[in-house]
Amino acid sequence: MTVRPVETAEKPAAISAPAFRRALLKLSGEAFMGDRDYGVDPAIVLTIAHEVVAVRSAGTELAIVVGGGNFYRGMAVAAEGMDRSTADYAGMLATILNALALQDALERLGADTRVQSAITVSEVAEPYIRRRAMRHLEKGRIVIFAAGTGNPFFTTDSAAALRALEIGAEAILMAKHGVEGVFDGDPRHDPNARFLPQLTHLEAIEQGLKVMDTTALSLCMDNGLPIHVFELAAGNILRVASGERVGTIISTPAPANLEHANLAATTSTE
Repeated sequence: MTVRPVETAEKPAAISAPAFRRALLKLSGEAFMGDRDYGVDPAIVLTIAHEVVAVRSAGTELAIVVGGGNFYRGMAVAAEGMDRSTADYAGMLATILNALALQDALERLGADTRVQSAITVSEVAEPYIRRRAMRHLEKGRIVIFAAGTGNPFFTTDSAAALRALEIGAEAILMAKHGVEGVFDGDPRHDPNARFLPQLTHLEAIEQGLKVMDTTALSLCMDNGLPIHVFELAAGNILRVASGERVGTIISTPAPANLEHANLAATTSTE
């Protein structure tokens, strides 16, 4: 599968009522490439920007975490001999490039945006300050978080989980490049891989599913933060934001619900 942009970059239809008061959208760097081997496809970025603006216009306060895999992958370069920390810092710079590209597309559509970076690049982005980010969201601005967590050895998945919790997001919306959700194998190589419409954080960790890294999944599980995983195809961001079931939902039942379920199971066996 490939990302399917709106060819004419038309404005998407508005959604009637948002499903989330505040959400965090995670975009991989590969999502910005389109059919290119690397870099940024402006048409793809503009398509994403149209949907982001529509979601914000419908009333959802939206923050975004961007990856940098379309320019640089720290682990791959580390495997070739570069020091891992150095490679990861280079990857953080790649996420800043993507954040600026997305910011430009959003502002050309009239959106009010801020880029906040976890490493200091004061000429092009604000430093990440939690309270300032939340204030921007309250004022209707779209906030783009760049440079991951600012630390090597942590992925942008971990940054998405951390920032979502810090700003009080109700969910992570994880748009995947070329995959419609979570499978029990790699559908691009395994024709028998099964699509999983719903599972818990713990199941994703135990089964080693490559949806997010273990650190990010554990953080979401410990704090009851749901993750909506879906393909970055035209219209999907809007559909998920409006509450439509698209892709896979990863969630952990609240303790009270778990206790009720356990009691029901015990009663039924007596």
